Amino acid sequence: MALVSWQALSEIERMRHQFDRMFGELAGFDSPPEPQGKPAIELLNGEDNLTLRAELPGINPEDLDIGVSSDGVVIKGERRYENASQGNNWSRSEFSYGRFERSIRFPEPVQNDHVQADYKDGILTLTLPKLEEGRNRVFKVNLDPANRGLEAAAGTATNSSNNS
Repeated sequence: MALVSWQALSEIERMRHQFDRMFGELAGFDSPPEPQGKPAIELLNGEDNLTLRAELPGINPEDLDIGVSSDGVVIKGERRYENASQGNNWSRSEFSYGRFERSIRFPEPVQNDHVQADYKDGILTLTLPKLEEGRNRVFKVNLDPANRGLEAAAGTATNSSNNS
């Protein structure tokens, strides 16, 4: 189970926006909605790569700013508000508009200079190769009765204790 840090101020700010919007609708105010949500993500931990998918419908690639470090990614963007007074009489709008920022920490280090990105149908997919040191390795352990010791090496066993 991964630990996720809870950011109280962010949650309080989100609740304030929801209350403002609710009371604004009750009072009949017609103002552009404020940003509410952060994009939903999926993070798959594969053998050689991490794969991050972010749900970003309706956002132009030009409005995205993605920064990847070895231990995490920051996705910033803006969902632009289209003025409803241009001949459209919306009776209800639940779309979120405005700027957003989402930070995700990786469970292990990645090669941030070899990231592959794809943006299709509102889904951003980042393929992040893991650092060689960060990959799970299987070590073969040999019990050598002559040396009375353990030898471990990545992949295959070596006999480095025979220096005579």
